[in-house]
Amino acid sequence: MKKKELTYIKQQLQIQNVSEIGIHYISKGSKIQMATSATVYKRLFDWWNNTINITETFAVMLLNRINNEIGIFELSRGGISGTVTDVRLICAVALLSGASHIILAHNHPSGNLKPSETDIRITNKAKESLSIMDISLLDHLIISPEKDQYFSFTDNNLIEY
Repeated sequence: MKKKELTYIKQQLQIQNVSEIGIHYISKGSKIQMATSATVYKRLFDWWNNTINITETFAVMLLNRINNEIGIFELSRGGISGTVTDVRLICAVALLSGASHIILAHNHPSGNLKPSETDIRITNKAKESLSIMDISLLDHLIISPEKDQYFSFTDNNLIEY
């Protein structure tokens, strides 16, 4: 083989190797216990940026054993009517952060708070996957751009324990 071909093969092998997996999220060290959907909603609404009424964003709130916030991780950002959410990434973020519990959240820029079939399917799949790792899915909130408008899966009996 020529030197040029060997160099190309080495580069391809290096691209395929994953040397380090990391997670980055911003936390202000919230000591407020996330005990109710209203408390979670207030924290998430404050966290959300000014695109809450423009693009759909999916986030994961990471909690310790006593339900204090470790951080909030933006998992994906999409278009006006949807975003891609991968349950494997939800699990990876929860594991890498050392979370004991998580709360899922996403916004509906339209203001419609009714969960879609996809929202319900992702929630159930995440709950099942996380339970294998002894991580609890406590809730999934759908947040409207309108203040004090949200839907809680737990409050509406869509997440069972």
